[in-house]
Amino acid sequence: MKGFILAAGFGERLRPVTDVFPKPLVPVANVPSICYALSLLADVGITNLIVNLHYRSEAIREFLAAYANFGFDISFSYEPEILGTGGGVMKCRELLGDEDFVLINSDVIMDLDLNAAMRYHRERSSPGTVVLYRAPDAASIGQVGVDEGRVVDFRNFLGTGVASGLVYTGAAVLSSSIYRYLEEGFSSIVYTGYTGLITNERLDYFEHEGLWLDIGTPASLREAAMRAAASGMMREAAGTCGLDAGPVAQDACIGDGAVIRNSIVGAGCRVGSRAEVRDSLLLPGAIVKDGARISRAVVLGEEVLCS
Repeated sequence: MKGFILAAGFGERLRPVTDVFPKPLVPVANVPSICYALSLLADVGITNLIVNLHYRSEAIREFLAAYANFGFDISFSYEPEILGTGGGVMKCRELLGDEDFVLINSDVIMDLDLNAAMRYHRERSSPGTVVLYRAPDAASIGQVGVDEGRVVDFRNFLGTGVASGLVYTGAAVLSSSIYRYLEEGFSSIVYTGYTGLITNERLDYFEHEGLWLDIGTPASLREAAMRAAASGMMREAAGTCGLDAGPVAQDACIGDGAVIRNSIVGAGCRVGSRAEVRDSLLLPGAIVKDGARISRAVVLGEEVLCS
């Protein structure tokens, strides 16, 4: 089975972080977000990948090349004009072939049992299986409607009025049936492929019950980094990809008398003398001046983004 990593997006809601890092390379507890997706795929033995690219494509290529693609056989699909999740997959139809494949967003941070999801998909000979997660804020994120074990709607797009408390995680196991409903231009796989399967065939779902962390905004990125570090997901993803990562980067410079509490300090960061950093995320290269007090913040360069 092949894997497809969606890595072309702009990460608009995460600006200005994504002005510096393309979203697949945004560090989540000092591990680039794409490495969490790579870790999930590696754990189930998938080695053949397609990665679509658009925004800051060279930075992503260079990062992967620096680590010999982490042992994966990767085909890159560059999109001169971004095609969205649906058009991006449709463009790669020939590369994917007629076999089932795993689709995953490059910013998915979760401890998914992907083997179980794949097995669930195969046992049902499903045309498509999306991975869903029960979230307390599902109504604001966008609920997936389910009924009798199958998906019937996304964000009430089909007008069913069905709510579930479940959200789409950005991961799925799909068969070649999906291509019947995709469009070649810019499009969303949710509102073309998935709704096409719902209307004409069926769309199954696998409920993930572990951790699923959103990095859509600076505030949620901070929260995700803290939880990834605390849960061990950071070390697991780093270990699978052969990275040496910890909450405080080895080359970070911590000044005399500085206090670091429950925080992530990225590569090349400088924390001034007598500064205090609590419950915060310092992205690579961040600078905290002497005597500064930082709490529940994301620091990018010298800018405090949220607190």
